[in-house]
Amino acid sequence: MTRTVMTFGTFDVFHVGHLRVIQRAAEFGDRLVVGVSADALNVSKKGRAPVFSEAERLEIVAALKPVDAVFIEESLELKRTYLTEHRADVLVMGDDWAGRFDEFKDICEVHYLPRTPAISTTALIEKISSGPV
Repeated sequence: MTRTVMTFGTFDVFHVGHLRVIQRAAEFGDRLVVGVSADALNVSKKGRAPVFSEAERLEIVAALKPVDAVFIEESLELKRTYLTEHRADVLVMGDDWAGRFDEFKDICEVHYLPRTPAISTTALIEKISSGPV
């Protein structure tokens, strides 16, 4: 029986932290489905547009070896629908979301993974924007 794992994220300015969460999520099952946040969702969550468009971010994530399928996540409120439609057995998220998705434990396992220390998209964007040191 195939075990489907889902994770979600913006995956903007793709970095090693993104790669590691995808690799670790894939270890929970046989098939990894990734929801990539829509541009509009990112604006509502983080107050800024992504550097790379949703089409570019979708293409980058889809090209990763552990990823079997990708789709655009239009709304946080549709998580249960996405999990059900993709028949997810496991939801894996970064621990900055710890407890936020426990409501889905009735339909799948929920795991929160530690973030890669000292790396974040926001910090990278700030560093790049500040120019040479």
